[in-house]
Amino acid sequence: MVSSFSRSLSMCAACVLVLVLSVAGATVGSVRTSRFDELFQPSWALDHFTYEGELLKMKLDNYSGAGFSSKSKYMFGKVTTQIKLVEGDSAGTVTAFYMSSEGPNHNEFDFEFLGNTTGEPYLVQTNVYVNGVGNREQRLNLWFDPTKDFHSYSLLWNTRQVVFLVDDTPIRVHSNLEHRGIPYPKDQPMGVYSSIWNADDWATQGGRVKTDWTHAPFVASYKGFQIDACACPATVAASDNAQHCTSSAEKRYWWDEPTVSELSTHQSHQLLWVRVNHMVYDYCSDATRFPATPVECQHHRH
Repeated sequence: MVSSFSRSLSMCAACVLVLVLSVAGATVGSVRTSRFDELFQPSWALDHFTYEGELLKMKLDNYSGAGFSSKSKYMFGKVTTQIKLVEGDSAGTVTAFYMSSEGPNHNEFDFEFLGNTTGEPYLVQTNVYVNGVGNREQRLNLWFDPTKDFHSYSLLWNTRQVVFLVDDTPIRVHSNLEHRGIPYPKDQPMGVYSSIWNADDWATQGGRVKTDWTHAPFVASYKGFQIDACACPATVAASDNAQHCTSSAEKRYWWDEPTVSELSTHQSHQLLWVRVNHMVYDYCSDATRFPATPVECQHHRH
């Protein structure tokens, strides 16, 4: 890829060092928390996983990173996990939590947590891929130290919007603008993934700060796996899954309700607060990379 931003996401997808979380639930807000092995399975480096009751720890050392993925794929709904990020000097490391479909024209929704030197803030990079095209990066600082305790990170996806949430506060919205001829991800089932790996060629201060392996292993901790989404059997065609996972006269799904078709007034205020106080990079405002403002940015600058 041309830029470190796009490389970051391509690595996330290309490594397919994935983590998937999923849980069955009926209505939003009433989803039970599942054990890791109910919803997910290690994808690689099984010896880099540690299980402590309901807690999962995944480590990066100078031999390998690690990753996991969901056992099922989903179309529409909400996925959540609670993560405590790498403590201390995490420079050069990336921990990712994302949803992705498969193939060259895949869709993908990414959280990438970019490590930093001790005392410096973690950066959260989000990105959206539609039909294999990404380059929609946003970066922000969090309003808390994500290494000191567990915090929830969620992706809400329906036919109207994709919402990235941190402790149920929206930090990004990707809206459906198909009426303006802009493609929207709505027809490919997606797995849920997480991984930790070394990316010191770009992750921290543009690659200027390298991973200090004397501080290894670097450990990310997980708990509270939840998936309230429409499971899509691999044996069913994508078009049939899309129909099955969309509300009709015979069935109603919570993710199609008007209350989640757009942000509430309170959520809109929360998002504005995040953008004003914590955003440090928005691709929509990067005239160097995009001399012509990206089409979706001309309408919604989320």
